This record gives sequence, structure tokens and C-alpha cells, in this order.
Amino acid sequence: MMNKELMTAKILEAKVSKGITWESIAETIGMSPVFTTSAALGMNSLTEDKAFALCEILGLDKPVAEALQVCPKKAWDGAVPQDPLIYRLYEVVGVYGDTMKELIHEKFGDGIMSAIDFTMDVEKEENPKGDRVVVTMNGKFLPYKAW
Repeated sequence: MMNKELMTAKILEAKVSKGITWESIAETIGMSPVFTTSAALGMNSLTEDKAFALCEILGLDKPVAEALQVCPKKAWDGAVPQDPLIYRLYEVVGVYGDTMKELIHEKFGDGIMSAIDFTMDVEKEENPKGDRVVVTMNGKFLPYKAW
């Protein structure tokens, strides 16, 4: 069985060689660009039909489609990433994480936002002072259970 790292490498290579966007791949297979990209990068899995559809678009073979269907191990390096964009997202959580936690608890009570029952959108907002990145996270609130 192909591992997720090799799967991702093959997907990225095919995507670049075909000059295709994540948006167009996602639209063609009928999924969101965020989830499609996440699965292609190895952090989520696809159903059989979606995996084979993605591979058909990119001209990839059955082992890649099979690897796309495997449940991933969702882990990441504990070190702060060096990539500037990912680092800035860590910075946002570092600066605003406690604020978000306080506001969520104030509005919902003691609990967490699900990353399982979750959607995320990334949009571009044109602005004369410089285009804006709009990230919308929508997760189900899961209250902690008292017993």
C-alpha cells in the first residue's frame, strides 16, 4: 500500500504538471476546496468514488486512489513551522487563542469547537488598501459532560 507522503507527492506533481487548481479539482469531484486539499495533503480521507474521481482528473493510478481512502494519522511536528504563512496562523492562535476561548465559553459554556463536524472556507476579499484573506471556520460546539 502506498503511504500518504508518496500519495501527496504524486498528487502535487500531477496537479502542477496539469496546471489545475484545487478549486477546479474540488468542483469536479463535488467537494469543498478545503476538504479536497486536506485529503490530497494526507490529513483527511476520501470515499472510494471521490478518490477515483480525483485520480481521474489528475491521471493518477489505483494505488493513489487507494491511499486517498486510508484513514490518516493526524499528527504534526511539535515545532513551530518555518513556512511564513503557516507560522502566521500559529501567531494568530498564539495572540488570539485565549480570546477566542473566552468568547466561545462565554457564548456557549464549557466545551470545544469540533474539528470533526467542521467546515472551513478560504476566500479572497478585494480591497484597495490590499487584498484580504477571509478564513471562516464553522465547527459544532461540543459541551463537556459532567458526571
